[in-house]
Parts: sequence; C-alpha cells; structure tokens
Amino acid sequence: MRNLLRYFLLTLLLLVIALVSALITMRLAIHVREVRVPDFRGKTPSEARLLAEQKGLAVQVESNYYSAAVPEGRVLSQGPAPGTLVRRGWEVQVALSLGPQRVTIPEVVGESDRAAAITIAERGLELSSTDSVQLSGATPDQVIAQNPTANATDVSAPKVSILVAQPPSPESFVMPSFTGQPLGSVTNILKNAGFSVSKVTVAPPPLPPSQPATVAPAASAVANGSPAVPAQITQPATPQPISPASIIVSQDPAPGSKVLTGAAVNFTVK
Repeated sequence: MRNLLRYFLLTLLLLVIALVSALITMRLAIHVREVRVPDFRGKTPSEARLLAEQKGLAVQVESNYYSAAVPEGRVLSQGPAPGTLVRRGWEVQVALSLGPQRVTIPEVVGESDRAAAITIAERGLELSSTDSVQLSGATPDQVIAQNPTANATDVSAPKVSILVAQPPSPESFVMPSFTGQPLGSVTNILKNAGFSVSKVTVAPPPLPPSQPATVAPAASAVANGSPAVPAQITQPATPQPISPASIIVSQDPAPGSKVLTGAAVNFTVK
C-alpha cells in the first residue's frame, strides 16, 4: 500500500513539474516574439519602414496633419507610442506632417452640398464628413455650417466638415377605422386632412339561401303529358350605384396602419 502511495505522489510531482515547465516555455516564447516600438517621429516614411523592418514590425501612414514644428513629409505622431511592448508583425500607425498651413479655408455656407464639395476639392482640401439636419426656414440641401470656419488659421488637418439642411420629412399618421360610416362624410374628412379617396367598390350582394332540389316545371309537364311551360330565367341583380350615403364595410390601408400625408385610401361600400 505504501509503495502504491509513493508511486502516486511521484507521478503527481512529475505532472506538476511538466505543467510548470510548459508555462515557463510558453512565457519565454511570448517574450521572445515581443519587441519595443521604436521612435519614428521626425523620420521620413522610408526611414520609418526600414527601422520597423529591423524590429519585425510594419508601418502604415494613416493621415496627414499641418505642423509648424515638424518638417513636411516627416512623421508627426505614431501609435502605439515609442517604447510600447508589442508582438512581432504589429502594424504601427503614423501621421505625416504637411508643414505649416498654406491653404485658406473657403466659405461654403450658403452653397449647395454639391457646390461645396467642388469648392473644397479645388482648394486641395478633403471633405471630411457631411451631416444633415432638419431646420425650419432653411433651403434643402444647402450648407448651413462648416468646420473649420472660413479663413480659419492653425487648422490641424486639410479637412472640412459641413452641415446640410435636410428636406422636411412628410408627416405620418395612424389610419383610423371608417367602417360603418357614410362614404360622403369620410371623403370630406380625408380631403380636409390632406388625403384622397382613390378607389371605391361595391361589395357583392350576399348569396341567397340554398333551396331543396325540385323537379323543374318543364320536366314535370313533359312527364305528365302536358304541354311544356318555358322555364323562368332569373336575371342578375343590377349593381347598386355608389352614393355619398353608401356605408363603408372595409378599407385599405387597414385601421392602425401608418400612412404618410397625401396617401390614397380605397373603400368597399354597400
């Protein structure tokens, strides 16, 4: 029994040693694959890429900004910061300097969004973003604000964002139920609310109740030797005319539907 316990403890000890060794090996392997990010600031893109390759890293130019302190075409900022510990193969994002601001920001407020985009491009600038907002009294698709403002100095990037007036969206309503109401009064209500009646149809009359089968008079007369009497032919009922007093039995759009101003409504009446 003691020998069995001794073998069990020895096996457990060897297992613990193996796990600790594996953890240490993995940690060392991870540290071997890690490097510290060099300082690329002030370097040209080619110099930054060469330095990155020596460390097993990559460099990607992300954006450009104005700077009076850093010469044009050299790295202005980077991410991750210098000295950061990263894995080999990591891509470092850098921003290049455009030198001091030389372009005057144009005035585009009051222009259409299309004209503003053309003006910005002609100045060698980039349209950064275009947002829209509904503004009472503003002309749709007209620029109502810009950032940076016209003739701004100390601009960080050659980008201009604009805010454009958005056309007002049509009002929406929940369609009420008109079932059981006269067509004429409902039509007036809809017209006063900005809607229209498109199509009105008459509901088909209900079918007559089924009758038990009987021998036709003509067939009965023939069987009795009497002269044949012509069978009566039932004429179809004449459709009822549509009048303002007709009662609505169904509608389209259905009650509770969301509709926009000016939508057309169809009715079935009786």
